[in-house]
Parts: sequence; structure tokens; C-alpha cells
Amino acid sequence: SMQNVVIAKPYRFVAPDRSKLWWHLFRPILSLYLRRSHGIIGVECRGVERLRASLDAGHGIMLAPNHCRPPDPMILGHLSYAVGRPLYVIASWHLFMQNAFQTFLLPRLGVFSIYREGSDREALKTAMQLTAEADRPLVIFPEGVISRHNDKLNNLMEGTALMARGAAKQRAAANPPGKVVVHPVAIRYFFDGDVRAAVGPVPRDIERRLSWHAHEHLSVEERIAKIGGALLALKEIEHFGAAQTGRFQDRLDHLIDRLLVPLEAEWLKGRREKEIVQRVKLLRIAMVPDMAAGTLTDSELQRRWRQLADIYLAQQLAFYPPGYLSANPTPERLLETVERFEEDLTDVARIHTPIRAVLEVGEAIEVSPERTRSPDGDPLMTAIREQLEKMLAASSVRSPRS
Repeated sequence: SMQNVVIAKPYRFVAPDRSKLWWHLFRPILSLYLRRSHGIIGVECRGVERLRASLDAGHGIMLAPNHCRPPDPMILGHLSYAVGRPLYVIASWHLFMQNAFQTFLLPRLGVFSIYREGSDREALKTAMQLTAEADRPLVIFPEGVISRHNDKLNNLMEGTALMARGAAKQRAAANPPGKVVVHPVAIRYFFDGDVRAAVGPVPRDIERRLSWHAHEHLSVEERIAKIGGALLALKEIEHFGAAQTGRFQDRLDHLIDRLLVPLEAEWLKGRREKEIVQRVKLLRIAMVPDMAAGTLTDSELQRRWRQLADIYLAQQLAFYPPGYLSANPTPERLLETVERFEEDLTDVARIHTPIRAVLEVGEAIEVSPERTRSPDGDPLMTAIREQLEKMLAASSVRSPRS
């Protein structure tokens, strides 16, 4: 199964609406929307004064949140109402292509598109310009994809630093000159119900799908582990001809390479990045533009869609963190794993409620217009990552319900 993340149509940039009308109109609807669509019954914002201080100082502001669930951008809506300022948000172009409601609403709420399957100068230019204008903060999710694990950050994309520095250059050259800051934002979800009762029906449905008896005698964790093993074995039979043996993680890595290495040989002359999201991105960049141009034969188009489905599968496999359910997992980890199974099998995860979100704004990181070299990667990205990891670790302690 592959969610609708690659759109084979010629890309057209979707610009954000600058009016605040829809931001005002959406305010009374936001909480209802989050409850109906995502089971979220409350959002608590912390560290709001840090963002207020940057707004009062007139800085160009970028917000860099972790991205573990689809409603993250809407959760940030609560922060925007808390500081009384709408946001601009960069979102993958495919989100504008899902349904008429989203296509209509997103730009009106300040969301604009970025094309992940190629270089998108328009999006980069817009991001820098809007940040440099310092009228409202710009949200960019540096992980670039939804991780579905609240405790673990994926690799952060360097594009965030590129945009921040471009904006900082423009601000420094302005009259009077100004600054750009990045605030990391940690979003943490808590499931407040009986998680085993809530997720129970999902393993039952998946077991039925696998034509198994319902394993009611096992704990939810054991059922999930067993299902995980079965789903992996099914994919191994599809791609290797037989189920493999060995450590779960080694089998995952082996299957990911089985899917990607032949494609990297065909499309990238064998070039291979270390990090999965980067590997996927390079392959899509090589394959998709011709698909969108409409010049390929039907059989070649079908072949590439199959390859893209394999690439998507490889990325989904890479997001199953090793040992995520070992040793007394939190309710949220159980929930995330079950949702991931269900999403990977059916493309839709059912809504579980009640979920509470806690959002924390981190300290402002001033952005230097000049790129400073460091052997450990980009110092701005390192600073963002360190703050996010620290805030996420601190927020994992279950706070009493507020």
C-alpha cells in the first residue's frame, strides 16, 4: 500500500494567502476539528513567552517542530492563537492534492507548497522572503516526513538551515538591519484512556486479515510483535522468495537494501546516502520529473509506480524503531505501533481518543547569515536537534492531566 505521497502531475507552486480572515474564522473550529479528525481533546502550550519575546523584538522567526503525527501543523494553530499571530507553514505539495477541502483551506491558513521530488526554488525564495519580512513566524518541519514515533527524531534536513540563513542575509541587509531566530518546538502526545482496550480491535482485525484465529490469550504487546513478524515475513516472501531468519533489525535493513540497492544502481549509478530519507529523496528526484511530464509509455509509467511503491515501503520499514516495544512500553508507543501497522496495511489509521498534546517552544537560536563549517554537520541543525531532543526527553514524563 502506498499513501498518496507522490503525485505524477506537473508541479505548480501553491502560494500562501496573506489575509488573516480564515485564521480568525478557523479559531472556534480548531478544537472541534482536532477532536473529530484526530481524537485530540486538549492542547497545552508551554514556553509561549519565548516566542512572544522574539515577536516583540521584531525578529524574523522560524519554528522548527518535531513531526510525529499528521495533526502537528494544526496543533501549532493553538500556539498561533496564544500569541495572537497567524503562521506561515511549508507543507509537501501532495497535501494540496488530497481533497477539495484541504486544497481550499491550506493556502488560506498560510500554508504553501514545497516539491519534495525536485528542487523548488519558488518555495525556498518564498520561505526566505516571508521569514525576512518578520510579519509572522514560518513553520518548517525539519524531519521532512512524519515519523510516528514521539520519542525519536528522524534525521533533520539541511534545507531548514539553508532557508534560515538566506532569510538572515536578507534581514542583515535591510534598513534598519534585523535578526532571524529559530525556535525549536517539541510536540508531545499523551494517550489518556485505557490504551489496551482502545487498540485491542486493531490486532483482532489484522489477525482476521491474515486469516489467523484471534490471539486473545496474548497481551497486546505480544500480539503486535507477532503481527510485526508476520508482516515482515510476507514482504520477505514477496521480495526474496522466502521468509528470512535472524535479528528483526538485520532483517529490516536487509529488506530495505533489497528494495533500494537495485534502484540506486539503475537511477543513481549506485550512489547511496547513509540516511533513508535522503536515499528516498534522491531516487524520487531521479524518477518523478519524467512521470509528471507525460512523455513516458504506459508500461514505463506503471514500472516506475511499482518502483515508487517499493521506495515508499523501504521508508516505512526504516521508521520501525528497534526495541520500541520492549520492556514495558508507554501507552503512546503501543498506540503509535498499532497505528503504523494499520496505516501500512490499509493506508488509514482509525482515530483513538482521548489524546492530549503538549507543545513547548524552545529558546531562540540566532541565525548567522554566514555558513560556518563544522565537521559534525551544520551547527544550526545541531543546535535545533539538541534542543528538540532535550525537550522531548523532559516532556516524556507523564504530567498530571491539566
